[in-house]
Amino acid sequence: MEPRFVDIHSHVVPSGDDGVQAVSEGLALGRDAFEHGTRVLYATPHVSPYAPPLDSDRERRIQKAFRELRERLPLELRLGYELTPMPFLLDEDPRRYVLEQTEHVLVEIPFLGSADLFLEVGEWIENAGLMPVVAHPERTEAVLTNPRLAEKLAERGWPLQVNASSLVGRHTPEMEREGWRLIDEGLAALVASDGHRATRPMLLDEAYELTRTRVGEKRALRLFDGTALGLAAEPSPSRSKASQTPSPAVSPSA
Repeated sequence: MEPRFVDIHSHVVPSGDDGVQAVSEGLALGRDAFEHGTRVLYATPHVSPYAPPLDSDRERRIQKAFRELRERLPLELRLGYELTPMPFLLDEDPRRYVLEQTEHVLVEIPFLGSADLFLEVGEWIENAGLMPVVAHPERTEAVLTNPRLAEKLAERGWPLQVNASSLVGRHTPEMEREGWRLIDEGLAALVASDGHRATRPMLLDEAYELTRTRVGEKRALRLFDGTALGLAAEPSPSRSKASQTPSPAVSPSA
């Protein structure tokens, strides 16, 4: 059976961050993901000190672009956010940021420095009855310098999400080795793309083949099919049919 991927981490919706900059780019990226096996794709705009604040104006623009992409893409598009730990988040309701149709919130360990605030944010999510999903720990200084941290997070039941781009060697050799260690030792719960743009695309099919060869088809499927979050990618005749008729191009937005 051809695998149907569930990708919980992408920047396919233009939102003012470093992901796609226009709906037309998002359409191209999403269609490419579909052609390479993705059937459920989460758009997860950054909530980060390096992105514009998620005020009502930015949120409206995200929702507008998301609705247009959802109607025109041949896969099922869902919305969530990727959080970078920031103190003000602890005064908010984390349900604002959940991955649609789940009880999970995607949050990254800062690339540099301590994981202390990340742990506070994870507990804030947990205390609201939700579950943090740890985005790309293999790319963070805190895990690379202290591999035991990843084990502690997994022991807490927090799903670890490894980037496909790490597994196929798109980052540093150190990050590639750590990504595979998390897979080999059973610490990773799922693999996602973290796709940003045409030069940083969805690489799930390539990473899946490498993972299947390394750990077997059964384990590989569970890492790529949304099992860890209770998700499943079902075929959708209407979406598949739509994919055969290209939609008119959209002019790039500002």
